[in-house]
Amino acid sequence: MRLEHVGRRHGPRGPWVLREVSLVLPAAALVRVVGTNGSGKSTLLRLLAGVDAPTEGRVAGRPDRTAYVPERFSVALPFTALDYLVHLGRVQGLGRAAARARAGEWLERFGAGEHAGTELAALSKGTSQKVAVAQALLADPALLVLDEAWTGLDTGARAELDTTVRERLAAGATVVFVDHAPYRLEGEATTVYGVEAGRVRGTTPSGPSGPGPGVPAAGPEAAATGRGVPEARPGPGTTGAGPSTGGPGPAPAVPLSVSAPAAPGPSVRIVASGGRPLPGRLPGGPAVAPGDGATTVLTVDATHSDALLGALLDASWHIHHLGTEGVRV
Repeated sequence: MRLEHVGRRHGPRGPWVLREVSLVLPAAALVRVVGTNGSGKSTLLRLLAGVDAPTEGRVAGRPDRTAYVPERFSVALPFTALDYLVHLGRVQGLGRAAARARAGEWLERFGAGEHAGTELAALSKGTSQKVAVAQALLADPALLVLDEAWTGLDTGARAELDTTVRERLAAGATVVFVDHAPYRLEGEATTVYGVEAGRVRGTTPSGPSGPGPGVPAAGPEAAATGRGVPEARPGPGTTGAGPSTGGPGPAPAVPLSVSAPAAPGPSVRIVASGGRPLPGRLPGGPAVAPGDGATTVLTVDATHSDALLGALLDASWHIHHLGTEGVRV
């Protein structure tokens, strides 16, 4: 599958979210997409999955069996968990009996079998996320696109999703994912794309020991400008950055450095409430202030916002509002 000079904007006069994206998704590959919050990662994933159409350019070679798990799953649907999955299975070409059997299997695998008869609107955030993941796996997709799919899942379900990703890869599928945790499937991605200021650049991923043979280290310009990828685990030096693996289109002028410190960036304002007491140390060291009523306002650098959201959801906090200052969405 490939994207050729693809761009995406919201509305005929809206700002460009992505521009001149040319890349190739290899078969049977694990592809990680990284970048700061609001950089366009989710838009890229929606284009890959076919949820959004490009404003310009062309997408070619998308598999017929493509599945997508969004960051936020809408529960405003008149179904029980099982009925919803059966309905989606039928849409994906399964017979009713097969759809029902697979729906039950996936709910059990993710620890949500007891909620099969529960209305979607009555499900907790974590359980509804399990349903969102299950619907994507019903028909053995050849392309699986996961946008923060681990967010809100309990520890067991996260491990199960890791296992499921490896199973899809072994079956010859391509999996594209974004996740706020830098250690998610660490060292397993065969391709990494970084999204920065509406542009997509390819990097050559490296294992725990650093760049592989023949992979040049990122140059001093990348380190000096702080054009790093904040979701990567910091190491003692820069990791390798190779030429773009994409198709036609301009080569990146600056290689991505996945351990260079990020320059001070825009902030993200999160309004949340409820849940268990927050841990003493939160990702990014956010500024915490009381909001209206029972809400709390947390302001953090955009590079740490995904990790902070994950910590809040893990503590069963409810997110009322997410606002950004100076971030292109």
